Amino acid sequence: MSLRRLFKKEKQEHRIMREYIARAGQLVPEYHRPTLECPHPERWSMYDSMTAEVEVLEFLRTLVTTIKPSLVVETGTFMGVSTLWIAEAMRLNGFGRIISCEYDPKVFAAAKEKIDASEFRDLIDLRNESSLEMKVDGTIDLFFSDSDMPIREQEVRRYLPQISPFGLILMHDASSHLKQVREAALKLEREGLISVVMLPTPRGLVVAQKREGRK
Repeated sequence: MSLRRLFKKEKQEHRIMREYIARAGQLVPEYHRPTLECPHPERWSMYDSMTAEVEVLEFLRTLVTTIKPSLVVETGTFMGVSTLWIAEAMRLNGFGRIISCEYDPKVFAAAKEKIDASEFRDLIDLRNESSLEMKVDGTIDLFFSDSDMPIREQEVRRYLPQISPFGLILMHDASSHLKQVREAALKLEREGLISVVMLPTPRGLVVAQKREGRK
């Protein structure tokens, strides 16, 4: 361990990124703590503790091939794994683009290198900026909120006017243990802004739809 890391606490994102790179894509059992809704998290797999569970990535890919979005917006790119799974589904569809943002410059640089080397780079607009400042043109068909948990509610509120009433909103990390995202989603539902379904995955996944404009 370097002296710098000994005397300066390493950011969680940087530590997990380093571990992800060291494992070179090797899967490990999910180690999120058991919850009432998901008592056996070890039945799921993950690349790391920030990227969505592998089964959630598979769900994302299938969701994209099912609803055929023209525009997907993702917040919290991290290592770009979910970005690439979504882009792969778009390639199967034959159309669509994804805008993904990552605020941390070091993490962004690693994700950009990974995405630039992929066959799906032409479908991905990767941005090094805050999700609360990013400007997106057009109607959003699928919104995947997976950035810092304290700002997830703000993200949904910010982009809600641009989200299609026939589109979907996904919020990761919504387990009963993590609470913050779960409570944010339920608050938005109580206000009549969205309708929520909570999938019992290890870290929790909200699948929602805006209420305004639905017919």
